[in-house]
Amino acid sequence: MLRDKLRNFLEKNKRLRREESINVFEKRYIISPRDFVVTNYPRKPVAVFNPAALLLGREVYVFPRLVFDYYNYTSSIGLFKISIEELLEESFKKPIEIEIMLWPKEIWEFLGCEDPRVFVNENIILLYTGKGYIDHNMVHRDVLAISIFDKKWVLKKKGFFKIVHEDETYIPKSNKDSALVCLKGGKGILLTRPHIEDIMMGWRCEASLEELIIPLESLEPVFPFEEWETKTGWSTNTVKVGEGEYLVGWHAVLKKDLSYRNGLAIVDEKGHLLGTTDYILEPEGLAEEYGDRALVIFGNGLLMYEDFLIWIGGVGDYAIGVFIAKKEKVMQHMKDV
Repeated sequence: MLRDKLRNFLEKNKRLRREESINVFEKRYIISPRDFVVTNYPRKPVAVFNPAALLLGREVYVFPRLVFDYYNYTSSIGLFKISIEELLEESFKKPIEIEIMLWPKEIWEFLGCEDPRVFVNENIILLYTGKGYIDHNMVHRDVLAISIFDKKWVLKKKGFFKIVHEDETYIPKSNKDSALVCLKGGKGILLTRPHIEDIMMGWRCEASLEELIIPLESLEPVFPFEEWETKTGWSTNTVKVGEGEYLVGWHAVLKKDLSYRNGLAIVDEKGHLLGTTDYILEPEGLAEEYGDRALVIFGNGLLMYEDFLIWIGGVGDYAIGVFIAKKEKVMQHMKDV
């Protein structure tokens, strides 16, 4: 069923975007691994990157991915907090104190906890990639994992999503790059990226956070890659910008140089695509272009404060990048689809 949906979508797909880039982020800076001290673990990180971000009041909670060695490259997820003014002005004190809040404890995340996105209601919900195994037979999977905390950071629930159809359960070899659009009761609308026939692009679906299942029939492809790209994916959390309209970051990998380019899209409350930009964020200069993975800005946090849009992402798979623009300037590049 998913293969048929994918083929039909690709056959009908028209070009949505142009192979053009414009930098709309007027201010950008990097927070490197040497700027951190981990308060609850006795090692120094070699990489701090791909952070989720959450604005509560005037406080920004940042959840980066942490790596402490290059031998196994096993990731954890940390948390630090700064004020919104400090973030905008780059005026926070260093070193920044950070603590690890998620680390591999289950077989399905045995190889690492990676690339979180955050959603808040009465709880704080982290979606992330659990890199690990389905069982002791060492069958590797990248699962769509979830950890739910209360407002006092007490872990209430942890697990990963499975795709279900009638009596069958399906776990793709990869299902990542996901964000909640909205959540009512225990059911939500999810932007996700299941790995189907080695084709990677943006999908939407329904999801039960109580049962941790995605009904197969609810999965629909909505955000394709263009002919000059190898893949696309959702990059950030969603931000409500209007009645039934949500802003979300996306990324694409270019065939010509394997660089990651980024843009923004608008989806409705069901996760269907309403609009998109072309590329509006890409690596610039030595510190952004050269890292453990060259030519990449990736995910994961998107904030809106007053008239500012703030993208907090990973740079070169080693550091955090903060990119700040005026919301009005960004939305000038949004086009309906």
